Amino acid sequence: MAKDRSSAGDPVRTLELLWRRSGQSGPSGQDPGQEVRRPGRRGPRQGLSVDAVVAAATALADEDGLAALTMRALAQRLGVTPMTLYTYVPGKAELLDLMLDDAYLHMERRPAAAGESWQLKVTRVADDNRDLLGRHPWLADLSVTRPPLGPGVIEKYEYELAAFDGIGLTDVEMDAALTHLLGFVHASALAAADAADHNSRQSDEEWWAVSAPLLERAMDPERYPLGGRVGSAVGAYNPRTVGAFGLQCVLDGLARLIETRTGRGA
Repeated sequence: MAKDRSSAGDPVRTLELLWRRSGQSGPSGQDPGQEVRRPGRRGPRQGLSVDAVVAAATALADEDGLAALTMRALAQRLGVTPMTLYTYVPGKAELLDLMLDDAYLHMERRPAAAGESWQLKVTRVADDNRDLLGRHPWLADLSVTRPPLGPGVIEKYEYELAAFDGIGLTDVEMDAALTHLLGFVHASALAAADAADHNSRQSDEEWWAVSAPLLERAMDPERYPLGGRVGSAVGAYNPRTVGAFGLQCVLDGLARLIETRTGRGA
């Protein structure tokens, strides 16, 4: 199944739309306070704007996921014809970039306290992104290997890099460390969402009630001593426990790298 990707549309048109209200001239020099429109097309419908289209698309994706986000479904939500939407955005690819950048632009960015350790700063970046994915689960289903260069993406990148600045990494390593961290958060969010989906259809208690008798017969303690012991200790999958352990591994790995690089403890 094809995966939705950022920056899959017209790059020039996307940049024009991304910087439409940035407070400075956009990439093609247009007035950022004006709606961008395609030459030769009728102007935007009165009472509708690119911002309104992005907000409605985001709400639709929040409720039903990216699979439900089509130009036709969005048009129905806004009470317009699908062709009307194309006077605001060229298509779904560009719309996804606008939604992504808008979500990044409005995510929480908590400033670091004076003297705060880099571990706490990095943890905050992880928590902020986990919260963002919780508010907009569809972000986890969007491939962002080539992010749209809008104000939200750039501001988010600047904020997150600050957590790694001055701790003993090169510029390239700072970017790699951030990418590694966000990849872990992304994977954790997908696993948590999958667990929540399973629990919405059948609770852990219901699953264990059905499965426990079979598992007790199958898990011969002499044949599977480790699996039986550890499985009994763990019980049901806990996304918070797994996420906290994984993040600690990320932090400890970075600390070891920095210690090796600089010859000092983290």
